[in-house]
Amino acid sequence: MLRLTTLLFLATLSAVASDKPNVLIIVADDLGYQDVGFQGSKEIPTPHLDRLAASGVRCTNGYVSHPFCSPTRAGIMTGRYQHRFGHENNPVWLPEDTKQGLPPDQITLPQLMQKAGYATGAVGKWHLGAHPQFHPMNRGFEEYFGALGGGHIYFPDQKAGAEYTIPLNRNGMDEPQKKYLTEQFGDEASAYIQRHAGQEKPWLLYLAFNAPHTPLQAPEAWLEKLAHITDKNRRTYAAMICALDAAVGQVLDQLDSTKQRENTLIFFISDNGGPNLSGKGAGNFTDNSPLRGAKGMVYEGGMRVPFLVSWPAKLRPGTYDQPVIALDILPTAIALAGGEVPQDRVIDGVNLIPYLSGEKADAPHERLFWRSQGPLGNHAVRQGNWKLVHLHGDKPELYDLGKDIGETKNLVTEKPEIVAQLTAAITKWEKGTIPPVFDGPKQGKAQGKKKAKK
Repeated sequence: MLRLTTLLFLATLSAVASDKPNVLIIVADDLGYQDVGFQGSKEIPTPHLDRLAASGVRCTNGYVSHPFCSPTRAGIMTGRYQHRFGHENNPVWLPEDTKQGLPPDQITLPQLMQKAGYATGAVGKWHLGAHPQFHPMNRGFEEYFGALGGGHIYFPDQKAGAEYTIPLNRNGMDEPQKKYLTEQFGDEASAYIQRHAGQEKPWLLYLAFNAPHTPLQAPEAWLEKLAHITDKNRRTYAAMICALDAAVGQVLDQLDSTKQRENTLIFFISDNGGPNLSGKGAGNFTDNSPLRGAKGMVYEGGMRVPFLVSWPAKLRPGTYDQPVIALDILPTAIALAGGEVPQDRVIDGVNLIPYLSGEKADAPHERLFWRSQGPLGNHAVRQGNWKLVHLHGDKPELYDLGKDIGETKNLVTEKPEIVAQLTAAITKWEKGTIPPVFDGPKQGKAQGKKKAKK
């Protein structure tokens, strides 16, 4: 009788474990807001990302926590505004430096998922520190393949700076690049999914492409298919997105063929906005329209991004219009894994599933905050549809994003009470932050000022 009871107990545990979803986080790099089909692009075909969007929830007010790369990734890994621990700049590639990276005292998503019984893997760009203490396998990932720096060449044997030509890294060991990098990352992610199919443990996979970040390098086959785009830079950039889309399609197909798609929670985001101003034309190879601004700026074009959440087993396809942020990924994943978020520090993200499923009707966040260039730099806060922008040395600007997504009409004189309220909110939020702990390369100085209507 005791043995039967034990078997029943173990069977129950197994059933509970099998109900836990796999978690796949896909991050694009420097993707323009309108440069994928599900965001409205008519010239860049992205059928696989469109398929992913059709299977899930498109968050129309989706953000990341910073207008450029590494700080956003630090926020994803911790579920915290990275300003709370001073990771506000991109780390310089200095393998001997123990400060330029995600601080070791920060608890990460893969560490928490491991505690909850998950296998953890990462493929792609890391950019959270060059010193060995910052290596993904010292931050909770059991497997890693990718480029540890802030960018990388796409074709083997191309010339670039030292950080962009370092060997790829597999589980702590150097490995030569074999093919077009976006395709290689797709291969590695698909192989990870295949290896873990039917295993006892559910898995977490962090798939961080470096595409379509520079250098502009694309396979000839994709360039030929995009001959309708006459600007050379724009065409190469678009071809890089098509290659990324194909890699995502390969991953989705692997989930389907191994019968894991239904119970895999997938997030898709970009790490920040496209690095050029909204619109098209000479030199502007990304398209952030209808947003104002670009990468590095605290206007919408800097950190409002394509944002998808797909979990066919539990979430109905559709759109979600309340503001959400990439900080929400950690608490969402941990809740579904049956784990616990740290109780000894502020976690700024929230579990999105009750909101996306309709169980909760209120907004996930009362306010969202952004800051670049330190406490005396550039700030923004969003509360409902109101957004306050305060650039260093300039007067505050106030926009109603519900009516003015392009931030063209400054309402600061018409709504002084809202300006005062949001200014006070920034001041209070600042008390929970610290100055940057490393300088890194200079980022985001230009804020794309243009005259707003009064």
